[in-house]
Amino acid sequence: MSNQVDNWHKLARYDTNMQGELNANLLRNNGIMVSLQPLSAIPGMNSGIVLWVEKGDLAQAERILNSVNADIDGEALLNSMSDAELGIVADTPINRTTSDNKGGNV
Repeated sequence: MSNQVDNWHKLARYDTNMQGELNANLLRNNGIMVSLQPLSAIPGMNSGIVLWVEKGDLAQAERILNSVNADIDGEALLNSMSDAELGIVADTPINRTTSDNKGGNV
Protein backbone atom coordinates (compact mmCIF):
# COMPACT_ATOMS: atom_id res chain seq x y z
CA MET A 1 0.00 0.00 0.00
CA SER A 2 1.30 3.42 -0.93
CA ASN A 3 1.68 6.24 1.58
CA GLN A 4 -0.01 8.63 -0.86
CA VAL A 5 -3.22 8.32 -2.87
CA ASP A 6 -4.16 11.33 -4.97
CA ASN A 7 -4.10 14.25 -2.49
CA TRP A 8 -4.29 12.05 0.63
CA HIS A 9 -1.32 10.95 2.76
CA LYS A 10 -1.15 8.11 5.23
CA LEU A 11 -0.54 9.75 8.60
CA ALA A 12 -0.62 6.79 10.96
CA ARG A 13 -1.55 3.14 11.40
CA TYR A 14 -3.14 1.99 14.65
CA ASP A 15 -3.39 -1.52 16.06
CA THR A 16 -6.89 -0.91 17.38
CA ASN A 17 -9.78 0.92 15.77
CA MET A 18 -10.41 2.93 18.96
CA GLN A 19 -6.93 4.47 18.89
CA GLY A 20 -7.49 5.59 15.31
CA GLU A 21 -10.98 6.94 16.04
CA LEU A 22 -9.71 8.94 19.04
CA ASN A 23 -6.92 10.54 17.04
CA ALA A 24 -9.23 11.16 14.07
CA ASN A 25 -11.67 12.98 16.37
CA LEU A 26 -8.81 15.03 17.80
CA LEU A 27 -7.84 16.12 14.29
CA ARG A 28 -11.45 16.78 13.25
CA ASN A 29 -11.91 18.97 16.31
CA ASN A 30 -8.94 20.99 15.06
CA GLY A 31 -10.52 21.50 11.63
CA ILE A 32 -8.62 18.78 9.77
CA MET A 33 -10.49 16.51 7.38
CA VAL A 34 -9.54 12.86 7.91
CA SER A 35 -10.34 9.53 6.33
CA LEU A 36 -10.18 6.23 8.19
CA GLN A 37 -9.43 2.95 6.42
CA PRO A 38 -10.20 -0.19 8.46
CA LEU A 39 -7.69 -3.00 7.97
CA SER A 40 -10.44 -5.62 7.92
CA ALA A 41 -13.36 -5.89 5.51
CA ILE A 42 -15.44 -7.55 8.24
CA PRO A 43 -17.50 -4.96 10.17
CA GLY A 44 -16.82 -4.97 13.89
CA MET A 45 -13.39 -6.56 13.64
CA ASN A 46 -10.87 -4.65 15.73
CA SER A 47 -7.95 -5.38 13.43
CA GLY A 48 -6.54 -1.88 13.18
CA ILE A 49 -7.09 1.22 11.13
CA VAL A 50 -5.14 3.65 8.94
CA LEU A 51 -5.59 7.41 9.32
CA TRP A 52 -5.32 9.51 6.14
CA VAL A 53 -5.20 13.33 5.82
CA GLU A 54 -5.07 15.69 2.87
CA LYS A 55 -1.66 16.95 1.74
CA GLY A 56 -2.31 20.53 2.86
CA ASP A 57 -3.15 19.41 6.40
CA LEU A 58 -0.33 16.87 6.80
CA ALA A 59 2.16 19.08 8.68
CA GLN A 60 -0.46 20.45 11.08
CA ALA A 61 -1.89 16.98 11.70
CA GLU A 62 1.57 15.62 12.48
CA ARG A 63 2.20 18.49 14.94
CA ILE A 64 -1.12 17.86 16.70
CA LEU A 65 -0.57 14.13 17.04
CA ASN A 66 3.05 14.61 18.10
CA SER A 67 1.92 17.02 20.81
CA VAL A 68 -0.19 14.29 22.38
CA ASN A 69 1.85 12.59 25.06
CA ALA A 70 3.05 9.26 23.64
CA ASP A 71 2.65 7.67 27.07
CA ILE A 72 -1.10 8.26 27.17
CA ASP A 73 -2.98 5.04 26.71
CA GLY A 74 -6.46 4.79 25.20
CA GLU A 75 -8.28 4.90 28.53
CA ALA A 76 -6.41 7.99 29.70
CA LEU A 77 -7.06 9.68 26.36
CA LEU A 78 -10.77 8.85 26.61
CA ASN A 79 -10.87 10.25 30.14
CA SER A 80 -9.16 13.47 29.04
CA MET A 81 -11.64 14.17 26.22
CA SER A 82 -15.01 15.82 26.77
CA ASP A 83 -18.28 14.30 25.60
CA ALA A 84 -18.44 16.92 22.85
CA GLU A 85 -14.95 15.98 21.61
CA LEU A 86 -16.01 12.33 21.53
CA GLY A 87 -19.16 13.21 19.60
CA ILE A 88 -21.50 12.18 22.42
CA VAL A 89 -24.81 14.03 22.32
CA ALA A 90 -26.87 13.85 25.51
CA ASP A 91 -30.29 14.63 24.05
CA THR A 92 -30.94 11.61 21.85
CA PRO A 93 -34.00 9.34 21.81
CA ILE A 94 -31.86 6.55 23.23
CA ASN A 95 -30.84 8.62 26.26
CA ARG A 96 -34.19 10.31 26.76
CA THR A 97 -36.83 8.85 29.06
CA THR A 98 -40.48 9.76 28.87
CA SER A 99 -42.86 9.50 31.78
CA ASP A 100 -45.86 7.22 31.34
CA ASN A 101 -47.77 9.43 33.82
CA LYS A 102 -48.12 6.40 36.12
CA GLY A 103 -44.92 6.92 38.06
CA GLY A 104 -42.68 5.03 35.61
CA ASN A 105 -40.72 5.64 32.48
CA VAL A 106 -41.39 4.35 29.00
